[in-house]
Amino acid sequence: MPNKLGPFIILTLMIFHKKAPVKAQRPRVVKPTVAPPRRGASDPNPCVANFFSHSHSCHFSVALCIRHTNKPIHGEREMADKPSRGLVLYGDGLARFMSPAQTHLNSLASRALCGFLALPHSPQSENEDMRIVREFSELLDANEEYESTAVKGICEDTPQEKCAFPSVAERFMGMKAAIVTDNSSVKSFGGMVGFNVFSWNEISGNDGSSAESSHLASEVLKLLGFQEGKELDSGIFELIFAHIGASTKMNGVEGVDLVNRLVGDFLHKASPGSNISSRLHVSVIMSYGATLGDKDLELSVSNAGKKGDSELSHLFPRQSYMMKAGKPRENIRQHCPMLLAQYQHAVTRVDAVESFSFSDFLENGGNLVIPVDRFLHEVAFKLWKAPKYGA
Repeated sequence: MPNKLGPFIILTLMIFHKKAPVKAQRPRVVKPTVAPPRRGASDPNPCVANFFSHSHSCHFSVALCIRHTNKPIHGEREMADKPSRGLVLYGDGLARFMSPAQTHLNSLASRALCGFLALPHSPQSENEDMRIVREFSELLDANEEYESTAVKGICEDTPQEKCAFPSVAERFMGMKAAIVTDNSSVKSFGGMVGFNVFSWNEISGNDGSSAESSHLASEVLKLLGFQEGKELDSGIFELIFAHIGASTKMNGVEGVDLVNRLVGDFLHKASPGSNISSRLHVSVIMSYGATLGDKDLELSVSNAGKKGDSELSHLFPRQSYMMKAGKPRENIRQHCPMLLAQYQHAVTRVDAVESFSFSDFLENGGNLVIPVDRFLHEVAFKLWKAPKYGA
């Protein structure tokens, strides 16, 4: 009998036996020998405190600290506490004349985010003056206004508010914009779409006595609210287009050489560490102008034009720059796009481009291709004047 009851008794004892609970050990806390930084006298930063008190999860704590603290990282400026101001240098038809001698343009490209702006095909009957205005209107996403009968004559002597299309201020949350150009057609069209218009002689002084590129750069920055390396409380304008064509000449310097010098002056005045370096968003655009023949077809951004892709070309998806509102753009020109480099210290990304050239942009550019009519929207977003479009 005892032999039969033995296992039952042992099992019963195991079930009802209560083992004394083991007291959980608290993790060891390593106290810092130096007091953690504080936001204020009575408001410690919980992120920093977490970093010092939980050394076993230091990687997670560091990530939280960088994300939530109000303090700028040592050596960096506080960002995004107020909008930037935009400068667009537009070398109209000057991309063909670029060379390694344009060192300032190459320097900009090496620190900027580079890519292309895809243009539509030009009409066969278009002359040079019409091309200049049409491509400028594409940059402003105002091609419909250019094609309307209003732009072709009806609104030339009509106040802006009576024209049928909205101004740049109406389209972009009251953005104050100006253009500097010596082209009379660009002046007229710019005024119609709401830009304040200046000539280069007005910028340099009506007599043209101060036409040095450094002085021109200072005067343009002054219109944006930057003077003597300092940021003023408010600028006259939030965006300035500086249009330079092949015939634009100041103090004996013209065309691509003038663009190159101005780029150097702007980079110097907005160098890292200056008060305006992280407040000035610079875009430099160089276009090819009118297409000249079959040789221009070599300057193609199309996947189908690359060697070895002919058999697989039908497998490539339609790229985003070839779409609009979910529908294909049928009039995109795959060759001779505008070259675009954008730079703002500590804001814009940096790619592997080293020179301002089509081949370098194609091989190493990080901005790829976007439709030319999205350009102004992207710049306005940087100035807090438009919502983000796309990724």
